[in-house]
Amino acid sequence: MPSRDAAARGGPATESPVLPEGYRSGEPGLRRASVALFLAGLVTFALLYAPQPLLPLLAEDVGVSAGASTLAVSAATAGLAVGLLVAAPLSERVGRTRLVHTSLLASAVLGLAWALVPSWPALVALRALQGLALSGLPAVAVAYLREEVHPSAAGWATGLYVGGNAVGGMVGRLVAAGLAELGGWRLAASATAVLALAATVAVRRLLPASRRFVPAPAGLRQLARRTRGVLTDLALLALYALAFLLMGAFVAVYNAMGFRLAAAPYGLGPGLAGLVFLVYALGSVSSTTAGRLADAVGRRGVVPVAVLVVLVGAASTLAQPLWAVVAGLAVLTAGFFAAHGVASGWVAARAGAGGRATAQAASAYLVAYYAGSSVGGTLAGAAWGAARWPGVVVLVTASTAAALVVALLLRRTRSLLPPGPAAVGGVP
Repeated sequence: MPSRDAAARGGPATESPVLPEGYRSGEPGLRRASVALFLAGLVTFALLYAPQPLLPLLAEDVGVSAGASTLAVSAATAGLAVGLLVAAPLSERVGRTRLVHTSLLASAVLGLAWALVPSWPALVALRALQGLALSGLPAVAVAYLREEVHPSAAGWATGLYVGGNAVGGMVGRLVAAGLAELGGWRLAASATAVLALAATVAVRRLLPASRRFVPAPAGLRQLARRTRGVLTDLALLALYALAFLLMGAFVAVYNAMGFRLAAAPYGLGPGLAGLVFLVYALGSVSSTTAGRLADAVGRRGVVPVAVLVVLVGAASTLAQPLWAVVAGLAVLTAGFFAAHGVASGWVAARAGAGGRATAQAASAYLVAYYAGSSVGGTLAGAAWGAARWPGVVVLVTASTAAALVVALLLRRTRSLLPPGPAAVGGVP
């Protein structure tokens, strides 16, 4: 039979053996794959964002401004965005699981390295390299799930993976903030890398090898064809824009929040300030719930509501009482991960339904996502320096309002499936 996977990657249809069916709900393979990618997402985001609660300490210790200190986060997200441009096409040749394992191991080792460097320029350079190494997982995770998981369980599995991202962001920040209180930012960074090494071993044991992966044809012409395919669909382009705008707003809030909580009237140390990252647990719940809802009623209605929730959360953080600030962060975080969990799965489904390269579509989405993180995170430092928290909220509101416009336009894009029951759920 012709290989649809090969055709979807931009190559000619070729004769291939019948591929096994994707894992369904209740099967051991689905549980192992879901848990492994949950842990992998946890590791990736723990390493990526562990420096975020340490920014005030870094600024003081190395003698840089608040705006410059955000490079400890932005350099890594920029490196990740660049790495995705290479990792996704590479995965189409060498496979998904090999890239996941290599990525996790290299990034954990680089995590130990940047914790020990003596100078600020070297730290920023190593963070950029760590971002490059981290790109292997997000470049292939959603494509792996689309290939290996049956469509009936894809929304749940993708939501769980995004939930791992949320938990990882929370754990990395909490561990870093707590240990920084005890022994400074170098201890915090080193401990996070050691935990990542342990999780890397677990992922190695759990993640099932690919059963449905079909290597893509080699060559620049085929690569150009696949790339063109994921850059010419209006719905995919809108989803990339949504990722850029939402992630820029989200990271801006969290980059600046450490400085806000350290300043008057709160005056919190890194340990106490880091407790606000407990609200990340809501991201795990909201992304999984939104994935199930999207499977049932469709993505086009879920995403705009999630973006509206982000706007409400951002406005709520303008309140002065600490409990109200934390509540606003919780609402914003739940809305963000709900939108991202659904949108990231939508990209893979849309690309697959349109005969486009799923890994490269997911990669393009994440390039926009992490480019937004780098831009929004850096602008947050400038906004804080210029107008303190109200300036940050203006930046975040403008970006999220633009994302809402994009989400509403997505509702008007043409579905790639004929009308009927199959088109209601998680199908583009």
